[in-house]
Amino acid sequence: MFNLFGRKKASANPYVHQDDAQTFRVRVRTRPHGEVVEFRFTKSAHIGIDDDGNYFFRKPVVSPQHFDRGEFVVHFDNRYKVTRTEAEGVDFIPVSEWE
Repeated sequence: MFNLFGRKKASANPYVHQDDAQTFRVRVRTRPHGEVVEFRFTKSAHIGIDDDGNYFFRKPVVSPQHFDRGEFVVHFDNRYKVTRTEAEGVDFIPVSEWE
């Protein structure tokens, strides 16, 4: 209820980690060379709204070593809960595999 014992709520989406009320993180692996790239984004600065009133975060990916290219999109509902993820040229890494 009040997070008294340091427990975090389980994320509804296995690929998007919510650090706090404003911040999200995603890790992707490029398909050609398998490079891992992490992205951090916030509600106020990075998440946009489309013509239908839905929230989304779209990010092109360029890996630092081999310059592999891809793109991913994270879709949210009006309460910033992740509804779905899409990727092209990259694969999402589940949060459970990050450590």
